[in-house]
Amino acid sequence: MSTPLSDAALDQLFREARTYNGYLDRPVNEEQLHQLWDLLKMGPTSANQLPARIIWCTSPEARERLAAHVSASNKPKLHSAPVCAIVAMDIDFHEQLPWLFPHADAKSWFANDEELRKLSALRNSTLQGAYLILAARALGLDCGPMSGFDNEAVDKDFLADHPRWKSNFLCTIGYGDRSSIFQRSPRPDFDTFNSIL
Repeated sequence: MSTPLSDAALDQLFREARTYNGYLDRPVNEEQLHQLWDLLKMGPTSANQLPARIIWCTSPEARERLAAHVSASNKPKLHSAPVCAIVAMDIDFHEQLPWLFPHADAKSWFANDEELRKLSALRNSTLQGAYLILAARALGLDCGPMSGFDNEAVDKDFLADHPRWKSNFLCTIGYGDRSSIFQRSPRPDFDTFNSIL
């Protein structure tokens, strides 16, 4: 576990990986989605909260429904992607803590503080969304994380059966079309945004 990854692996996960705006006509199957989950669930969250709830939009009908709620610039991404994940968060994630974090009475930490739950759900579901992106890249897939959508409309259309789930962000997944990416935006050197005390 302590051996550094190869340069090729680091390139695939970070240095050469890009955000895609279009995808090749190549499917992503259900087994791959299970593989994604089995990797991303291993990433750390506070007290093993695991608040992310993912809706995998794989059918043309589901992606078309979702496209109705995104900005005009995001519609082509959705139309070309074989999968778009709605990364949502469960505001009542604490109900699962007795079995997810049996080491302490973690449920009681959140039971009477919804604002704390919302903050923690947002923070930790965002972490899980980042793990999703890295898991996809590790499995040879490409991603296009995005905001630019109507959260309330997505929640009403896709999460109505779970009123305590709220959408965080969207992420297209597939085999990226290299012609769809922009020139890489600047990535600053360490000293620009970092301090060591």
